[in-house]
Amino acid sequence: MVRFEYRKTEPIASVFHSHANYEIFYFHEGRGNYLIGGNIYSLSPGDLILMHGMTLHCPNMDESYKYVRTVIGFDPTYIRAIAGPLLTVNLLDPFEQLKNCRFPLQDEARSRFEALLAEMNGFHERTDAVSADRFTLSLISLLLEIYDIGQKPQGRGQDVSSEKEQTVQKAISYLEEHYVDDVHLDDLGEHLHLNKHYLARTFRDITGVTIFTYLYRRRVNQAKIKFLLERELSVTDVCFQVGFKNLSHFSRVFKQQVGQTPEQFRRMAKSQPEQNPVLE
Repeated sequence: MVRFEYRKTEPIASVFHSHANYEIFYFHEGRGNYLIGGNIYSLSPGDLILMHGMTLHCPNMDESYKYVRTVIGFDPTYIRAIAGPLLTVNLLDPFEQLKNCRFPLQDEARSRFEALLAEMNGFHERTDAVSADRFTLSLISLLLEIYDIGQKPQGRGQDVSSEKEQTVQKAISYLEEHYVDDVHLDDLGEHLHLNKHYLARTFRDITGVTIFTYLYRRRVNQAKIKFLLERELSVTDVCFQVGFKNLSHFSRVFKQQVGQTPEQFRRMAKSQPEQNPVLE
């Protein structure tokens, strides 16, 4: 129900992913970008990112810097069940209304947020029942803090993107609009008025993946969503609706990314409760 990873330092691969759970990402140390859908956030220590998980997202960090972050993932139905009867505000509003956003925390707000994370970690490391309940209460306190941050319109961070980041954002926006079409690098370069080789190199520098790796992950992610939310569709239906032109190619790419064939994933999806699909 709750995944809590405090001050993680292990390097991770740049892999776009999605999930039904909501996610809190707090950046302690490092240097790099976080990509969420068509947005690229240049991270600074103290940045808080909220994610409505079904949007593709991926960190791309500079490996020459230590990467320290805290990640909390939770099932929104669990939070509704435990906090709904107790509180007058909806703790999930920042996730459901703002969807995916970044808040740069500074000074007192940053210190207060980091203290809440440290308190949560103290309870999380213990195994007794009282500490488990205190962990739950501290999570509610953290979500109340986030709710308060989200009520302040000046709190949302506005990035001053580099020219390369702006180029990649435009490329991703194009792919978001045309991922079901027959996309060619020549067409994308022409649309952006850029040399295709420069575009391909810049895209990889900023995102950590190639243009077509991103495109295929976007298509597979949409296929997973369709299997989970439109359960009457066949594998062939989904294949062509998300932009693949060949069923065997779709099956191969899907299995490489998901670890299951489309048919296996479809059967798993049909066996799940409809209100809380899992997209890990």
